[in-house]
Amino acid sequence: MAFADKLERWYEENGRKLPWRETDNPYFIWLSEIILQQTRIEQGISYYQHFIEQYPTIRHLAEASEEEILKSWQGLGYYTRARNLHAAAQYMLQECGGEFPNTYLGISRLKGVGRYTAAAIASFAYKMPYPVIDGNVYRLISRFFCILTPIGTSTAYTQFEDILIKLIDREHPDLFNQAMMDFGSTYCKPKQPDCPNCIFKQECAAYQQGKVEQLPVKASPVKIRYRYFYYLDIRYNGQQGPSTLVRRRQDNDIWKGLYEFPLIETEKDISEKTLRQKIKEFIKDFTDQQPQKIEILPPNLHKLTHRTIQAVFVRIYFHGDLEKNNRNYDSIVIANMKNIPIPRLIDKYLSSE
Repeated sequence: MAFADKLERWYEENGRKLPWRETDNPYFIWLSEIILQQTRIEQGISYYQHFIEQYPTIRHLAEASEEEILKSWQGLGYYTRARNLHAAAQYMLQECGGEFPNTYLGISRLKGVGRYTAAAIASFAYKMPYPVIDGNVYRLISRFFCILTPIGTSTAYTQFEDILIKLIDREHPDLFNQAMMDFGSTYCKPKQPDCPNCIFKQECAAYQQGKVEQLPVKASPVKIRYRYFYYLDIRYNGQQGPSTLVRRRQDNDIWKGLYEFPLIETEKDISEKTLRQKIKEFIKDFTDQQPQKIEILPPNLHKLTHRTIQAVFVRIYFHGDLEKNNRNYDSIVIANMKNIPIPRLIDKYLSSE
């Protein structure tokens, strides 16, 4: 039995039932693919359902404000993807008459859409024979053919794509691609793959050669950068109730467009004495008032893909109203923080009170 036939027969009996697999709407499929990038399916489902309810058409997404979209995206990370969604929707509204592109090239022109996402949309929405290549597919194919090329490189992508173009079911490319991903995530897993019960164990070169655990070969890992954030949660009694100060990140950096507390960032971890001196300097430049209390909370680590942030939150309590002193910051009632887009790091901090 051919590879595709065997795989699709398995999928018909074992494939996962997911909401974006029940539609051929390219807009919905696009949303699901962007949301699911490096996001667990369990988490992605709720975000997907929220997005199609909040922004049921390209026009709804294009005409929403960036702040609204960032708030909807909060918790998924990689906020550049949310901004790219917005930009792509505006492009489709202005240049495509509000219609989703119906060619692979047209899909590829959308901001934030790479080869994997373009292939996924083309095959799932339009039944075009473009193979998707994600981690599950890399793993399954590298083991099946015992390929030693390090994945995550352009050379590997081209090599695997050439193989998959020959394997793909040209009449049912959507089923083939979905089956590849599901089989890779359930049987051909990174650790402890279920080789004894695998439908391909007789044909799998890595299994026959005892090299399953050695594949796929991964390229050298990206060096993790450490950053040190000291957030000043400046609390006071505002006109509308207990308040704090925030400002929107504008630099071309992580969390662009999200709100955060006044930030002191350092190149390395600093002592409490040094931190208190920096806080004192900040307060002196900020207001003539003296704080009632300064509370330095224990540090916690917030891990992103290529960086780790050591964050320390400092609560600084003032007795009087600071709304006339904030200059570069916006005053906000603490209870209303849930209504603006903030990094997950700050959301977790506020939720822990």
